[in-house]
Amino acid sequence: MKSKRHFIISGRHRRLQRLWQFFFTGWGLVMLCALVAGAILNQNLMWTPIRSVNMADIMQNQFKMENLSFAGIDKNGHPFVLKSDVARQKYDHPDKIFMDAVTARIVRIVDGISITDDIKADSGVFDRAERTATLSGNVVIDSNNGDKLRTNELLIRL
Repeated sequence: MKSKRHFIISGRHRRLQRLWQFFFTGWGLVMLCALVAGAILNQNLMWTPIRSVNMADIMQNQFKMENLSFAGIDKNGHPFVLKSDVARQKYDHPDKIFMDAVTARIVRIVDGISITDDIKADSGVFDRAERTATLSGNVVIDSNNGDKLRTNELLIRL
């Protein structure tokens, strides 16, 4: 009468297979115990050094954008474009976009003449709620009528 038992390990090299399984199962348990003991003894449950993570930097750069381009129409019906290499939003200021390396193109009408201003600045803050852009740091304005302006800060009402 044949046995109705079916073993996973069968065949000619059964002893070798059992030894192989014991070796790997044993070492697997030893490694698992070593990991748990190391975590308990070091009081660290993760292997990454948490102290080296700068949470303030993570919070400030949570919403980071590259090559931002924002176009629209100002309150007078004239088009404008704001561009930035890198921009970010902060949790505590959801309506403001903080920009680096800002360029802008604004069209304005003076005495019935359309003037296009090309603007560059080191940084800027675009407030969507107030519809203002505050540019700062080496602000350069070149107009198509020949006007040039250099300043440290510029407030634009859109």
